[in-house]
Amino acid sequence: MSGSAHPGRKRPKKHEEEEHENHERWLVSYADMVTLLMCLFIVLFAMSQVDKAKFAALASGLSQSFGAPITVMPGNTPEGSPLDGLPSPVNIAAGIAPQQKAAQADVDAAAAQAAAERAKRVATEAQSAYDELAAARDKINAALTAAGYPDAARYQIDERGLVVHIVADAVLFDAEEAALRPEGKVILDAAAPTLATLPNMLRVEGHANHLAVSKGGPWPSNWELSAFRATTVLRYLASDGLPESRMYAAGYGSTQPLVPITDPTAISVNRRVDLVVLSTASAEANALLPSIDAAQGATP
Repeated sequence: MSGSAHPGRKRPKKHEEEEHENHERWLVSYADMVTLLMCLFIVLFAMSQVDKAKFAALASGLSQSFGAPITVMPGNTPEGSPLDGLPSPVNIAAGIAPQQKAAQADVDAAAAQAAAERAKRVATEAQSAYDELAAARDKINAALTAAGYPDAARYQIDERGLVVHIVADAVLFDAEEAALRPEGKVILDAAAPTLATLPNMLRVEGHANHLAVSKGGPWPSNWELSAFRATTVLRYLASDGLPESRMYAAGYGSTQPLVPITDPTAISVNRRVDLVVLSTASAEANALLPSIDAAQGATP
């Protein structure tokens, strides 16, 4: 007979003892709470003991530094008030202490002096920039006069710099054309030597009047016409010796008229090319250039 267990007999389960529940764990939390309360009362007791000498020294230092009275909460202390014998506090309601008033006045005076000196430096810079641009304007005007075209350009000094407005109609270009006329070449040849000697950047701007271009013509709009005229002038000035790295062109169409469209000369005057000699001064100094130009009143 085999020694294996009978198939129908079940093994008895192993007896497992129940885990013993600890009913005294609350004592740990209670002890922690009692310890914290004891520490709290010790700290409160320590804070209630005031060292008169140390507190008086602290109060005196704070009073001298801030100019305000140092007070303590009223109470019955056997030592009396810690501030007994200290000098009277500054009355804040009376205003700022004389020393503080004097210090603030010194700060205001120094700030005003610095602002005045800065304004003087900016004004000097603006006047120097204006004098250089005005000298270039006078040279260009004299060269155009000597070439026989004294009225070919208008001049303006604004926050950008010197602007030379050259009328395009019958001077630089024919109507709706971008090829330079012989007169235009003479004008640019006269202005080029002065422009070449300047260190300033030069912006060539093409402008059109408010009349639309002819339908079916070579130009889709005044934008293309004004931009092509600007680049034509730029290329010609480059051939006259101006560095290409100092020039760039832009076309503005009819968006920036020189005179209102109601002006009788609007059609011819607004169709122009502007040579803008950009100022090298700071933005603050450039902002003063239009007022200086208006005060000079010597624009040709």
